[in-house]
Amino acid sequence: MTVPRQVPVRTQTSSCAVACLLAAATLAGVGAAAQPSASATLHACEGGATIGTATFQERPSGEGIKLVDVEVRVEGSAMAEGPHAVHIHETAACDPCGAAQGHFDPGPNSNTNPDGNHPFHSGDLVNLVVDAAGTGAMSTTTSRVTVSPGPLSILDEDGSALIIHVGADTYCPEGVVAGCAGGARAACGIIVAE
Repeated sequence: MTVPRQVPVRTQTSSCAVACLLAAATLAGVGAAAQPSASATLHACEGGATIGTATFQERPSGEGIKLVDVEVRVEGSAMAEGPHAVHIHETAACDPCGAAQGHFDPGPNSNTNPDGNHPFHSGDLVNLVVDAAGTGAMSTTTSRVTVSPGPLSILDEDGSALIIHVGADTYCPEGVVAGCAGGARAACGIIVAE
């Protein structure tokens, strides 16, 4: 009696299973990829003491636009109690604080004058409220900037800085009025990718 020879059978299922597992792993990696983020260490414009931090965390929205969650914290600052304007400025420079130049506003009709086109600059944020001990925190979300590359990126060719101003931002309801966007600069931090 002759015994039939066993021939190994290769199935497409095993090849497909491997390919499908690889594709699923790739897609899972894409979905789980970390969103772009950045941070800044804030220094007092007078004396240079470190007084706080700022973080920028980008995330997608349900409408397909990029949102950036911004958190600013200061502690033991010499800033007066009350609200202080906070803006992203157009250049990554803080020595002196004026080196950060005007408000971040890269759009086609750019106008970086702090008191002109305010509060419509890309870098305009809400006020930070500081208590009697010089401590404060601010949290907001903006769709006016991105951390990732693109025309609104705060990490563009010359970078950006976060500025906290001496006074409050009134959002300039009367238009161009000197100091309506917070006036002099109290603190500055260069924004860097994380």
